Amino acid sequence: MRYLLAGAANTAFGLSFFPALLWFSPWFAHNYMVALLLSQVVCVVFAFSTYKIGVFRTRNNILREFAYFASYSYAVFGANLIALPLLVQGFGLHPIPAQFSFSLMTLAGSYFWHQAVTFRADTPSDTGT
Repeated sequence: MRYLLAGAANTAFGLSFFPALLWFSPWFAHNYMVALLLSQVVCVVFAFSTYKIGVFRTRNNILREFAYFASYSYAVFGANLIALPLLVQGFGLHPIPAQFSFSLMTLAGSYFWHQAVTFRADTPSDTGT
């Protein structure tokens, strides 16, 4: 249940941050890939915080966990760097619905990655923060 609540908060924040940049700044509206980069960085930090504090509540090494968390996020981001221009320029979609569609496709995998890799139970020797 905590994962669903954190996921809902992260989804709401993540899906609103990118469009907000485009809607509130004409510069970002013309440079949607820069907006995507900025939103990715902000949303990864926000999501890590909500999962670390609200869901998995581990006491493992925070830097190691963030590195694993970010590795998934940035792998998805790499795919997004390919998918978003393809959807916008190749298929003629507006950047906001294109990004929304891509984001929805990546939600399921995140739980399994974070449970099995990012916030997995470690040995007692790796419990530093």
